[in-house]
Amino acid sequence: MKKSIQYLCIGLVLTFLYAPILILVFYSFTNATMIGATRGFSLHNYQTLFGTPELQAMIFGTLLLALLVAILSTLLGTAGAIGAFYSKKHTRGVLEMANEIPVVNADVVTGFSMCILMIAIFKVSKETYIPLIVGQTALCTPFVYLSVMPRLKQMDGQLYEAALDLGCKPFQALFKVVLPQIVPGILSGFMMAVTLSLDDYFVATYTKPATFDTISTYVVNATKGSQTSIKTALWALSAIIFVIVVVVVLDMNWRAGKKHE
Repeated sequence: MKKSIQYLCIGLVLTFLYAPILILVFYSFTNATMIGATRGFSLHNYQTLFGTPELQAMIFGTLLLALLVAILSTLLGTAGAIGAFYSKKHTRGVLEMANEIPVVNADVVTGFSMCILMIAIFKVSKETYIPLIVGQTALCTPFVYLSVMPRLKQMDGQLYEAALDLGCKPFQALFKVVLPQIVPGILSGFMMAVTLSLDDYFVATYTKPATFDTISTYVVNATKGSQTSIKTALWALSAIIFVIVVVVVLDMNWRAGKKHE
């Protein structure tokens, strides 16, 4: 009876999480103009998605932004985590507390504050893309820090000192001893940064150039318009993103399982 209840609860949770996404994937392969109006099978949405220059430019720009932000966030978050890990206990506690504030802070606050800082105070034009890149990097870096720090805590803290005692220079000890131990955390942080950048709406809204749209801002603006073909093409985009995420997660878990065998 207990197992049945457990399976029932798990099934309800999975249904609640994945049923809406699977419905969206299903309708992306139909001629329906709205959810609920079932029609015949069609690849029209995918043809529109890959055949519309406006959508192609939006997707390419968003992916390029996500990769750039993820690289910067990974470098900063990893460096911050390593620095905090080898700091004194009190300093580490202060840094960890400071890192938690942006994580629990509302995105709209981060976006608005970045807009004030970069545009109103430093007078940096939105058209340079600098406010957008800096804003999203500030949003993603704390999550990279949180991904890397547990790996550092699992590592023997004396490895770095031991490498120095054996003749390594500081940078050699860092790159040949410390970094290989925390690569899984760095990769997880990188993927988290990519996901957060793709998903971000508020920071992008406040800091992006007027002529540039990310996937999130484009979707919100498109749902307010009257272009039905563009709206339904975004169902196909959502389906593709979901499939890519599933494949990446399965691959990462499969590789992790092979390492433990």
